[in-house]
Amino acid sequence: MTAQQLIIFDCDGVLVDSEPLAAEAYERVYEKHGMSGVGPGIIAQCVGMKQADIIIRIKELTGHHLKPEQEIDLWTVTRDLFSEKLNPTDGIAPFLGTLKTGRCVASSSSLERIHHSLDVTSLAPHFGDAIFSSSMVKRGKPAPDIFLHAAEKMGVAPANCVVIEDSPFGVQGAVAAGMIAIGYTGGGHTFAGHGEKLKAQGAHAACANWTEIAQTLNGLGFKL
Repeated sequence: MTAQQLIIFDCDGVLVDSEPLAAEAYERVYEKHGMSGVGPGIIAQCVGMKQADIIIRIKELTGHHLKPEQEIDLWTVTRDLFSEKLNPTDGIAPFLGTLKTGRCVASSSSLERIHHSLDVTSLAPHFGDAIFSSSMVKRGKPAPDIFLHAAEKMGVAPANCVVIEDSPFGVQGAVAAGMIAIGYTGGGHTFAGHGEKLKAQGAHAACANWTEIAQTLNGLGFKL
């Protein structure tokens, strides 16, 4: 009997092309509260982290600190940008439409943001209730907690899971969980050397599109 298999998808930058919009939201909110210089270059160093950790990292990088009462603006601005401009990553809808392997989402974002992202891009029906947020676990990526939590809830051994991630932090977490990581570099925030950075953290491969990911999964013995 073949062991059950699971594909774990990150959300931001993998399922939805959200990272440029998220960076714009951070820049707008910090500017609103009199803190300039929190641009795409700063946010790029935080991709894959949960919001609380991003705010800490921005303070480390720039000295700017967003107060708790100001943080609510982040979701308000992000939600509006997503509602207006968010798209699924190119090719993900047909990939999911024919996928027979078990799948779930494991994201550093809040549940509200994940659901909004999937609803806006019409990807929600592909996952149902199989959606997991770092808010459900003690530690965010690069810790393995969210991936282990997802595998446990889905009833699949970590060794039979593949994680598709766009960030070095996410790849680190997947590898620490004892899972195979595949790097995805097809989002709007991709940069020169992106794939090499993901492989340096232990990604089995770095793929620029969903056709390449399908080929890699087939090579790993996953039944698509």
